[in-house]
Amino acid sequence: MNLRGRNKVDPSFNMSSMTDIVFLLLIFFMLTSTLVTVSAIDVLLPKAGGKTENSKSVAVSINSKSQFYIDKTLVSSANLENEILKSVGSDKKKTIVIRGDQDVAYKNVMKVIDIANKNKLKMILAVKGK
Repeated sequence: MNLRGRNKVDPSFNMSSMTDIVFLLLIFFMLTSTLVTVSAIDVLLPKAGGKTENSKSVAVSINSKSQFYIDKTLVSSANLENEILKSVGSDKKKTIVIRGDQDVAYKNVMKVIDIANKNKLKMILAVKGK
């Protein structure tokens, strides 16, 4: 008498559906990560071949009229250092993104760089991609 069953279970696991899901997640995160921007006013940035984005950053913008903005807030030139330090707070890992208009005087950009160097803060000079 033959008591063996006719149906045999295949113990292998098909990975094709798992790779499809991982691939779709990878595409989703690649597309959404390019949509992250720094909260700052619109200025015409000079062109260069790099890209600068950082999630832990404070944007210092300088428009063509040499007015300073910290994250869309107008700040006087005399009070710039205090406002930058207030925005950074105790988290010294935050990066200062310097967004100077292409027509702004070089001395205004250097003023922000000097403040960052004096307080040992990291800084990035934002430029427009080619």
